[in-house]
Amino acid sequence: MRKLGVGVLGVGEMGRRHAENLRHLVPNAELVAVADVNSVRARQVATELEITNSFDSLESMLECKGLNAVVIATPDKFHAPAVKTVAAAGKDMLCEKPPALSIADAQEAINAVAKAGVRMQVGFMRRYDPAYSAAMKRIEAGEIGTPVIFKSIGRDKDGPPLTSYQPLINGMLFYTSTIHDFDLGRWLMQDEVSEIHAYTTVAIRPEVAQFGDAVASVVNLKFVQGAIGNIESYAQAVYGYDVRTEIVGSKGSILVGSMNRTPTTFLLAHGSSRPLADHFLSTFADAYLAEIRDFTDRILNDQPLRVTAHDGLRALAIAAAAEKSHLDGGAVKVPLETSAHA
Repeated sequence: MRKLGVGVLGVGEMGRRHAENLRHLVPNAELVAVADVNSVRARQVATELEITNSFDSLESMLECKGLNAVVIATPDKFHAPAVKTVAAAGKDMLCEKPPALSIADAQEAINAVAKAGVRMQVGFMRRYDPAYSAAMKRIEAGEIGTPVIFKSIGRDKDGPPLTSYQPLINGMLFYTSTIHDFDLGRWLMQDEVSEIHAYTTVAIRPEVAQFGDAVASVVNLKFVQGAIGNIESYAQAVYGYDVRTEIVGSKGSILVGSMNRTPTTFLLAHGSSRPLADHFLSTFADAYLAEIRDFTDRILNDQPLRVTAHDGLRALAIAAAAEKSHLDGGAVKVPLETSAHA
């Protein structure tokens, strides 16, 4: 069997999961190497996964024999530079979201991908989740008619430690969390977002404000074809990891991740009336595996990638507009002229 040689850049929580999947659960892929600025962590992951090669830089890993593609799972700030470096080396890639922390940087990185003639997938794994995939098939089949309202909730169980805000190496809430919902909105509604209005709060953690971030947000959306939507993001829900989405159409509604049908549901830090997930890696375990398997298959068979650089750029444009609304107040138009060719 022909195998795709893959290296993983950044083996923190997310990158390690990609590496584990590649090593054990993707038959037509070979985990060739891992790299991390923390060389001790890179060596430890390589040892645990029983592979030979670990590096402390992307450049060193790119020289590794048998490397065909790279999974980029570094903190957000380093995505765009890594994309350009991988492209210059002539390697295909899967880059975790967001592709960059600004439209200009994302466009520059994507242009580098196009110039190099390589392929880039963006890590919107929820599109691979069985429940979301099933919902999309029913929407495409016309079962709920014309989509009219998009509603989505994304709540993390535990807020990040303050130290994670200080280096400013990750984007704010809109870039790290809500961007998944922005992508789902485009995908499930089969339309582009034309305008957003974001409301944010740091009420329960005011110290986050000094880093330009928010603890929770509510973003109202308008779509080009007339639909509307609402997305709630919350960084420290305490009771569990809670992701739910509803698409209301002219003939009916589809709910993904809905609560049990009970008169009252109690969700507290010390317990709830139903079992709850506590982490995104457990909730979307199947999605991450399906994503990396699909990426591997499509690269090996020279097929178009399912989640493109354009998808990453469009979701980033919505996140950037949400940040502008957060900073300036009021509704903000989402530019529709951004384009990507990779």
